[in-house]
Amino acid sequence: MKLKTLAISLLLPWTALGASPVPALLPSYDALAEGDEDSDEDDGGDILDDILNEGKKEESVEQERRAVRQGDLDDRVGVQSEALLPEEQLAEKRLIKILQKKTFMKIGRYEASPHVGFVTNDPFINRYLIGGAFAYHITELFAVEGWATFSPDFGEADWKPITHQLVHENKVTPDISKVIFFTNANLQYTPIYGKLAVLGGQVINFDVFGVFGTGIVHTEDDLDALQAVGEEDAELTKSQNHPTTNIGGGFRIIFNENLAFRLEGRSMAYVETIRSTTLEMKNNFFLAGSVSFFFPPMD
Repeated sequence: MKLKTLAISLLLPWTALGASPVPALLPSYDALAEGDEDSDEDDGGDILDDILNEGKKEESVEQERRAVRQGDLDDRVGVQSEALLPEEQLAEKRLIKILQKKTFMKIGRYEASPHVGFVTNDPFINRYLIGGAFAYHITELFAVEGWATFSPDFGEADWKPITHQLVHENKVTPDISKVIFFTNANLQYTPIYGKLAVLGGQVINFDVFGVFGTGIVHTEDDLDALQAVGEEDAELTKSQNHPTTNIGGGFRIIFNENLAFRLEGRSMAYVETIRSTTLEMKNNFFLAGSVSFFFPPMD
């Protein structure tokens, strides 16, 4: 029907001009009709195909949407999904490792750690520490450790400015007890291990550990600060040994299989007797840095 309409529209101008109704170049009506029938048949066939394939198209669209939801396809423009990548590229992607194999092991090894440190929370005096620790790592997580530290006594050189003011100007007697020596037996627990990339890609191992233990601390009262030199009750308790507990934690930065740096903080608590009559709870918190040597070499 479309071709018949087209033919009539083409003939009208020619008829108005007095020309032959059917130019020689135009196809015959029979040919037009024949072509029109073929066109109608083609249109009918296309419509029939569309009707028959409509369900398949909807099913295909639904499958594609389901694949996108499940992550099989990527619907972002310009992004190629892993499901559409060649097998060679997928194999390369699967070979990429984010974390490298653990290269430092402590199990069955000894750790010797000379350290220096200081007490951070004493308001009246400075106490500097020097000592060492020795540990045996039963597993990668647990170790047993012995700790010994000495703190030298420098007399009034240990006093902070506030202490000089209280004693010499205000005539006040602050309670000053100096930690001289302490030793502890500890259990060490290392739950965290990791790696750090520095200096353009160099990988350094580190771990984070906690400690808990008990031991003995030796203290001496500063009788000059107490203004109690020569007093019998003060002299009797000038030097004391106290059972103590300590708890804390720190981290190691491991440079190679035999060398590491440690930084840790510990709280040490004990009960002290003052002038033979008064009990007082002490809690000294100290920071210590050390160099750790591991031996024997790893297998």
